[in-house]
Amino acid sequence: MKGYREETGVDPESTTETYAALRLAIDNWRWQGVPFYLRSGKRLKRRVTEIAITFRNVPHSIFRPLRPEDLPPNLLVLNVQPEEGISLRIQAKRPGPKLCMGRLTMEFRYREVFGAAPPEAYERLLLDCMLGDQTLFARHDNIRLAWSLLAPILDEWQGRETASSGPSALRLYPAGSWGPTAADALPGTDGVQWRTP
Repeated sequence: MKGYREETGVDPESTTETYAALRLAIDNWRWQGVPFYLRSGKRLKRRVTEIAITFRNVPHSIFRPLRPEDLPPNLLVLNVQPEEGISLRIQAKRPGPKLCMGRLTMEFRYREVFGAAPPEAYERLLLDCMLGDQTLFARHDNIRLAWSLLAPILDEWQGRETASSGPSALRLYPAGSWGPTAADALPGTDGVQWRTP
C-alpha cells in the first residue's frame, strides 16, 4: 500500500497532515478528570470509525480475594463504520458456587439484526438534500463553534513549518500501520493505551 508521499502527483517532501492524535478535556464538573483521546489518519492498518468508552476501574471488589486491579475495566464500543453496531464488554461472575470471573460480551450488529447494511453516510445526506430535509445537516452556528475550536490547532500547525520537534511537529508513519509511534506516548500519560480494533 502506498503512503501519501508516494502517491502520483504528490510532492515527496509534502508536509500535508494525514494523521492527528489528540488528548482533550471538557472543562466542567461532570467530565472533570476524564480524558478524551481522538486519533484519525489516512492509510492506517484498517478502516474503522468507533467510539470506545473505557470505564474506570472499580474502587473496591466485592469478589474476594480478587483485588480491583485484577479486574479489567468494562468497555462500551459504538461502531460507526464499517461494521455498525454496539458492543458492551463487562466482567461477570460465572454461574455456580465457585468464584470464577469471566468476560461477558453483549453485541448488537446492525447487519445481523436487520439483514442489510445501513446506507453510507453520504448516501443518506445526498438523499436528504434532494428531499429538502435538513435534519442531519450542521447548522451555521455549530460550524462556527467547531471552527473556533479548530482554528488554534490549525494556527499552531502553520507554525510547524520550521519546527522539527515539539507536539505539533510532523511525524511520518508507514502506510498500513496505526500511525506514528510518537502518538503511542499520548495516552500513556494517563496509564492507558490506544485501543486497537
